[in-house]
Amino acid sequence: MREETRAVRFTVNGESREAEVPVRMLLSDCLRHELGLTGTRVGCEHGVCGSCTIHLDGAAHRSCLLLAVQADGHEITTIEGVAGDGLHPVQQAFVDCGALQCGFCTPGFVMSALEFLRQNTAPTRAEVVESLASNLCRCTGYQHIVDAVAEAAVRMSGADAGA
Repeated sequence: MREETRAVRFTVNGESREAEVPVRMLLSDCLRHELGLTGTRVGCEHGVCGSCTIHLDGAAHRSCLLLAVQADGHEITTIEGVAGDGLHPVQQAFVDCGALQCGFCTPGFVMSALEFLRQNTAPTRAEVVESLASNLCRCTGYQHIVDAVAEAAVRMSGADAGA
């Protein structure tokens, strides 16, 4: 039996993209395998680890919990669309604070941090910790990741982030 497919069209990282996908294909798989955007990682495939976090119409979502057809007509930002001419301040803070080891979870943490810092420009350390609680890292003790997000808040606001 042949699997049903649909054409999907969306804006990904500012560029119009389209693909013919099986109706049951996950957005994470579409991004990786159909569009070649491998920065979106697939960890647990159950929405638990946060490695597949992307922005859909400006809000963070787990792409392993969305079907590609659900994103039809929407705007998607992946980790590949975050940096401009240089690294985004969140990405640079991750580098400067040593907040990455194997790097597998890093794109999801960055995407989650971006949404959080857009909503809270001067977070306390406790707020940073709480905002990252739904992302998992198997390499670090989270200290450097929290440091990086707190540092990014300072860099992005130009003021003390309460860390």
